[in-house]
Amino acid sequence: MPVFTITGDIDPFLHVSMTRGETIYCESGAMVMMESALDLKGKMQGGIGSALMRRFANGESFFQQHIEALRGDGDCLLSPTLPGAMQIIDVGQRHYLLSDGAFVAASARVELKVRTQSLGNALFADSGGFFVTETSGTGQVVVSGFGSMHELVVEKGKDVTIDNSHVVAWDSSLQYTPSITTGASAGFLGNLINSQTSGEGIVLRFSGNGKVYICSRNRASFQAWAAGRAR
Repeated sequence: MPVFTITGDIDPFLHVSMTRGETIYCESGAMVMMESALDLKGKMQGGIGSALMRRFANGESFFQQHIEALRGDGDCLLSPTLPGAMQIIDVGQRHYLLSDGAFVAASARVELKVRTQSLGNALFADSGGFFVTETSGTGQVVVSGFGSMHELVVEKGKDVTIDNSHVVAWDSSLQYTPSITTGASAGFLGNLINSQTSGEGIVLRFSGNGKVYICSRNRASFQAWAAGRAR
């Protein structure tokens, strides 16, 4: 199986070491460098239907990059679109849901499928609309977050509340519900006022047993700040 390694402290690279006959796929434009034994091709992962669904679900490119070790062993370097950290996640026994724009790369035996969300999660969770991307198969998937990343472990009876803009990926066995407040219930109007005065928008409450990967920076807030400074 290809070996993924994160190298560098600030805005790191994803280093991939491949042996002859191995294949990985990654988000369009992720390839930075590859050795001569490797070939790069643009493909629709899973066919046109799956490619369209992932495009709408997770903001991924319609064509993904496939890197194949055709002529021998070789290495390549990849990087995500936005500056920030990356996380290598083992999938197989457990699978994960990915937030918009989080996918960087995966080994060939990992598939990204699209599943539907509940109406409430679709409208408020900001995690892909009515459809969200979920891993299947076995291997490793690499995700990125804006800023640094941290792994949280959710345990039964110890629910965790996370600002939805900081969620990168989460265990598919976890239950998650959107809310407009981080405090005790005070009715819809009270929750709405609390949401505005606290500076928090939509938050996600995770329960069950599993992991959630979060990032330190809010991409939407940064984009709004940058747009304001540019005026």
